[in-house]
Amino acid sequence: RVHGTSCLLLSGVIVMGYFDVIVVAVTAVIGATVAGLMIAKSIQISKAAKSSTTIRCKRSRHASSKYPGTDIVRFNVPDSKIDWNSNYPDYSPVKYTTEVVAAGPVWADKDITKLTGADKISIKFNELDGMVDRRSFLGIYRVLNGLPLNPCGRTGIMERGLLGRWGPNHAADPIVTRWKRDEGGNKLYHDITEKPILQFVSIQRRDSGEWAIPGGMVDPGEQVSRTLAREFLEEAVGDERLAPLIKVAFNKGIEVYKGYVDDPRNTDNSWMETVAMNFHDDKGDSLSKVYLQAGDDAQSVRWTDISSETSLYANHIDFIKEVAELHYAHF
Repeated sequence: RVHGTSCLLLSGVIVMGYFDVIVVAVTAVIGATVAGLMIAKSIQISKAAKSSTTIRCKRSRHASSKYPGTDIVRFNVPDSKIDWNSNYPDYSPVKYTTEVVAAGPVWADKDITKLTGADKISIKFNELDGMVDRRSFLGIYRVLNGLPLNPCGRTGIMERGLLGRWGPNHAADPIVTRWKRDEGGNKLYHDITEKPILQFVSIQRRDSGEWAIPGGMVDPGEQVSRTLAREFLEEAVGDERLAPLIKVAFNKGIEVYKGYVDDPRNTDNSWMETVAMNFHDDKGDSLSKVYLQAGDDAQSVRWTDISSETSLYANHIDFIKEVAELHYAHF
């Protein structure tokens, strides 16, 4: 529309006199300048109000691998057979639930494969079940013979594996970022892309040794905002005295992802979903000053440069890419 208006004004040059030509020309320049300012402003607005991305199902990178911490090999699932609607009469996945989960800790569901009658249907899938949220960010999922089916399809293993909940297991991932700076406090730019380099707080997981975003499970009835602050404090800071500072800093976050996680622990009946929020220290005077200390499920913690070459747990790199794009940073 802006371009169309400019053309209309300029076309008037042909039929107008010398004085009018000057007026129209000046008007066109002013119009172009205003349009440029409007576009620049719209970019700023879109950056601040960028909607979160829900990544839909894709081929699991774990579909043909061993289940974490075991020698159990997933039943082979060809790409054409992942979807539950694809006929696969030979599908015979291994049934597995770790002993820790099967023992029935407070954070895990009962084993519904061993329940009968009214007890078996006591779990209310696809809705808020008491304090436990069993709704999926991907919408309504199927329940077959009393068991929920992974909305992203077959995984080659049944039951819960290492996960506590039947159906979606909700987590929250805080992505804390800052600009990489030199000793003088100046932003550093990538040699090739010429974009500023972002860093984020990453932890090294104790269970797999992989680097990841410091996140964790949402407790029943807990607000995601509280989970984000709690997990960052537990896994990357480890000092309860800094809780008030973290709480204040986490009041200004931007949701960058909400959806399914391609997690190696996923099974046909139990899977991970998360909300990832970015908390950016633009001036480097708040979260950047916090002393990092590994705790809880982390064996190490550090500031990591954001890059497409960064190797991370599950599909955490997808979340990091969203953050880089949000800040127009190198990736």
